[in-house]
Amino acid sequence: MQYLHTMIRITDIEASLRFYCDGLGLQEVRRYESEAGRFTLIFLAAPRDVDAAKKNKAPLVELTYNWDSEEYAGGRNFGHLAYRVDDIYALCGHLANQGVTINRPPRDGYMAFVKSPDGISVELLQSGNPLPVAEPWATMSNTGTW
Repeated sequence: MQYLHTMIRITDIEASLRFYCDGLGLQEVRRYESEAGRFTLIFLAAPRDVDAAKKNKAPLVELTYNWDSEEYAGGRNFGHLAYRVDDIYALCGHLANQGVTINRPPRDGYMAFVKSPDGISVELLQSGNPLPVAEPWATMSNTGTW
């Protein structure tokens, strides 16, 4: 397992970059904008991690800006922890056997979401290429939120 990033929802890109970059000293390593999804993702790394982060070998802070205004309550501005895993099906099966709800099953062989006992979302991403689509995951419905 490899720790990837922590996602935080933001309401003002410039104010957030002033805080995280100008204030804390983090550096932007990449940015992704989705017109269809109406969001911007900005990935930041600590100065000593910038080179490794550009190669996906260091943890990042992901700032998520949703273009449509939304008020975040109940900690919703904190998004999720993300981990790259060797076998997403095996890990999801293990978690399910431990009584953990798979909120977003890995239907695509690549991504799943679960929640901690305290309601913190955890994103699981398959290392390398997605695994072949397989049951019971392929037809499993989402449960709750993530």
